[in-house]
Amino acid sequence: MVYLLIPVFNEEGNIANLHSELKGILPNESCFFVFSDDGSSDRSLSLINEHFVDFKYIILGDGVNRGPGYAFNTGFNWILENSKSDDDVIATLECDCTSDLKILPHMIGINRMGYEIVLASVYAQGGGFDNTSFTRRLISSVANLLYRFLFKLNVQTLSSFYRVYSISLLKRIKLKYSEPITEYGFICMLEILLKSIRCNAKLIEVPMLLQSNKRVGKSKMKVFKTSMQYFRFLITFKEKSKS
Repeated sequence: MVYLLIPVFNEEGNIANLHSELKGILPNESCFFVFSDDGSSDRSLSLINEHFVDFKYIILGDGVNRGPGYAFNTGFNWILENSKSDDDVIATLECDCTSDLKILPHMIGINRMGYEIVLASVYAQGGGFDNTSFTRRLISSVANLLYRFLFKLNVQTLSSFYRVYSISLLKRIKLKYSEPITEYGFICMLEILLKSIRCNAKLIEVPMLLQSNKRVGKSKMKVFKTSMQYFRFLITFKEKSKS
């Protein structure tokens, strides 16, 4: 089974396009869509029910907005509770259509070659940005360089939502850390990546073109708030690692 875990927060303008892109993308796989809602106040959930009626899916969430990390953790835990096989795969992706879904079959194929986490990377050779502001690109590049240096990471992309995980890896993370994710903000992707590395995950990056022009509406990431989360996480995770 391939579980597609998609956090949702006020994405009514993107649901129809997401459905169109996902339809038929994995024709040879048994897929289950896990939409983890982060307290959407628009028509996102009704549109999911309308467009994905012919898919196997579930919508999780209690109507409270806490952040993408909480939404991801809710989805991971639901999948861990309901998965029937250690051969199952989890693909995480954005709801705003900026993930390049054409490479998803390739990412899953690489995962089944033994790579427990496959990262879609704008910094890998062949990847890049399309119609993304200079400020966002600069902040992303500086944050990646800083954390790669501080945590001695041989990984180029640290914060992308778009990844493929082996469920066996998530089980190891859950066993060691109790929760896959405890950070509620966008820093959650760095948190689970570091936990994966500390669980000796075999990982690889594949190039991806980030197409911001496909998004309807603005990005939900607040630059200043996210920067503060990265700074706080640097201190707290380092301290936890020493204990």
